[in-house]
Amino acid sequence: MTLAMCRNIRVLHHFEPPTTPEEIAAAALQYVRKVSGLHHPKEADQKTFDRAVKEIAAATGKLLGKLPASGEVRTREGEREKAKKRWEKRLERLPVARG
Repeated sequence: MTLAMCRNIRVLHHFEPPTTPEEIAAAALQYVRKVSGLHHPKEADQKTFDRAVKEIAAATGKLLGKLPASGEVRTREGEREKAKKRWEKRLERLPVARG
């Protein structure tokens, strides 16, 4: 079985400056949206949805706090540059539109 990862969830470990609680919460929200298939839950489901986001954010924060640092420290600018290069490579593989 192959699992697809949501492209909006990014690496959060080993950043300078450190990953913020807001970044962790945003990743948790994206994860819950992906696995639930819901972008905006019904009002009746909102508490359950919010609780899941909070629990996943807490677990993520604990994980990031316990992982040892290894390799080069990541920067947000460096990650943006890597993403830009990956995107450019994808574009190179696309067939050229013929008109």
